[in-house]
Amino acid sequence: MQALDDVVLRTERLVLRPLRRGDEESLFALYSDPVFMRYWNTPPWSALAEAGKVIEEDLAAMPAGRYLRLGIQAADADALIGTCSLFAFHEPSRRAELGYGLAPAAWGHGYMTEALSALLEFAFGPLGLNRIEADIDPGNEASARVLARLGFVQEGYFRERWIVAGQVSHSAMYGLLRADWEGRR
Repeated sequence: MQALDDVVLRTERLVLRPLRRGDEESLFALYSDPVFMRYWNTPPWSALAEAGKVIEEDLAAMPAGRYLRLGIQAADADALIGTCSLFAFHEPSRRAELGYGLAPAAWGHGYMTEALSALLEFAFGPLGLNRIEADIDPGNEASARVLARLGFVQEGYFRERWIVAGQVSHSAMYGLLRADWEGRR
């Protein structure tokens, strides 16, 4: 996989860029928020050091192309309003998984659809992927709507797939093929 540490994607309203030192407080504000983390597969963060650790991991992993995580910020601001990522690359199958989250204050403005459209364009274009998969909590109706708008199809349902802080949850599995994405343009 190619180096991914210099990927910057721009849309009309957003900049998607790698996390960097200095983003710790902004990243922690997202991942420590129980509302933001409601449907995540880990509990909310409890210490700022967790944000620093993630940033340092990204600085090591993304140049090696192990995954791509981008901070989402409004084009006219510096603070992060979310993140999106491609991970679990399976190069022989040209497949990856998609992850994303958006600050509650930014919900309802179409930002995630806009951000993920740019990320998918990159995934199916320069990265040459053929398939993207997303695992969401079936209760996360907003996330399901975003995926549907982008052309994802629900392909499966896994009962009691996650246990996070003692809470059991299911997974709805979605997939998007390159041919489907290109057919929507």
